[in-house]
Amino acid sequence: MLPPAAGPPLPGTAAPTLTGFDRVAWCYDALVALVFGPALRNTQRAALAGLPTGAPHVLILGGGTGWVLVEVLRLCPAATVLYLEASRHMLVRARARLSLAQLAQVEFRHGTQVALAPSEAFDAILTFFVLDCIATADLPDALGRLHTALRPGGRWLLADFRPARRGWRRLLLAAMFWFFRLTTRLRARELPDLAAAMAAQGLRGEAMGQFYRGATEAVVFQ
Repeated sequence: MLPPAAGPPLPGTAAPTLTGFDRVAWCYDALVALVFGPALRNTQRAALAGLPTGAPHVLILGGGTGWVLVEVLRLCPAATVLYLEASRHMLVRARARLSLAQLAQVEFRHGTQVALAPSEAFDAILTFFVLDCIATADLPDALGRLHTALRPGGRWLLADFRPARRGWRRLLLAAMFWFFRLTTRLRARELPDLAAAMAAQGLRGEAMGQFYRGATEAVVFQ
């Protein structure tokens, strides 16, 4: 578990340097709502229809400020969750959303898929608007690590943007990557073909819906 959020720096000491998505954690939800309205959350809700029933062990990779974590525990009150997030500030915000009872069901871990132990296995893996942050050259290794952690018969829930070759969706994607490269030093420069990348892992997808005029989609892979 992460410790509580640190207070202001002591007199005479420098404030910690914000890196990556720590820089935008404070405004991330408001920014998403301003640009996309409810579309991204609706995409995630559609993917969450694929959650296993009962008491699944769930990996949430890059869940941000924790809205999806609350939804998972609402839909599966007996679930246990590993919440794996590369931004410490996002982790603190996600942790603050939960009740004391819910905190006992969740492990908050700072890092990416590289921080997974070889022995860890999950009934469901959630990657919501996070695979697009991985550079294309690094994607096969990242997906391979995650696939290894998925138990036989498990489900991989995906919500993300759809590739676009032309038109307003392509301009939107270009603007998003430019903004996040500028603010978070994101290494990714373009949206990978996630459908092809998942198929290369031997996973079969079931479409759960498209949103924001076809710009986003929800898919459940097995």
